[in-house]
Amino acid sequence: MNLDEKVYSELVQLVSEHKRELFDEIAAQRTDYINVVIENLYKEHNASAVLRTCDCYGIKKLHVIENENQYKVNRDIALGAGKWVDVETHALGKPPALECIKTLKQRGYKIIATTPHTDEFDIYNLPIDEPMAFFFGTEFSGLSDEVLEQCDMRVKVPMYGFTESFNISVSAAILLSALRKRLNDSSFIWKLSEEDQITLKTEWCIKNLSRGKEIESEIRRRLIEKEL
Repeated sequence: MNLDEKVYSELVQLVSEHKRELFDEIAAQRTDYINVVIENLYKEHNASAVLRTCDCYGIKKLHVIENENQYKVNRDIALGAGKWVDVETHALGKPPALECIKTLKQRGYKIIATTPHTDEFDIYNLPIDEPMAFFFGTEFSGLSDEVLEQCDMRVKVPMYGFTESFNISVSAAILLSALRKRLNDSSFIWKLSEEDQITLKTEWCIKNLSRGKEIESEIRRRLIEKEL
C-alpha cells in the first residue's frame, strides 16, 4: 500500500462499520466526468436543491458562479449534501463566468449550456464521449451571454407543455438522471480511479470525525516517520 492507502486504512477504523460500507459503495459510484455549474442563483433553496441533486446522482463537484448573489446553503433542503459534494466557488474575474469556463476547459471539460432555447441537442442525443460541465442559469433570465457565447454545446431538457422551463433543480435532476443512465450503459471511463476514491473517502472520514483533520495529519506524520 502507498502512504495515502495506509492513512485511510487507519483513519477509516475510527468510523462505524456502517459508514465504512457506505463510503466504499458510494465512492465507487462517484464521478468527476460530469461537473455541474450554477450561475448567480439568488434563491438559496434552489441552489441547495441542486446541491442535494448532485449528491443523489453521484456528482463529485458543484461549481458556483457568484456575479451578484452569494451562494448560501439551506440546510433543511440540502439535508447534509454539502458534506459530501465538493463545492468550488467562482467570484473573481470580470465576469466570474469567464474565469470558471477557462478553468474547466483547462481541466479538459466540454462547456455545455442548458437552455430551453435550442434545438442543437437534447439529453438523449448529446455526445458524452468527453468530460462535461453543465451550466444552469438564474431562475428568470437563464444563463449569461458570456456562457452562451463561450459554450461548446447547448442542450435542452425536453418539455411537452405550455410552461417555458422547469425549476432549475428539477431540470438538473432530469438531465443528470438521463446522463447517468447513458454513462452506466456506456464503455466510457467515467468512474473515479482507485487512487481518487481513496482520496475522496479520506476526505469523508475527516468530515465525519471530530478533529478529523488533526487526526489524519497525526496518522500521516507517524507513518512517514516510521518509513524513515
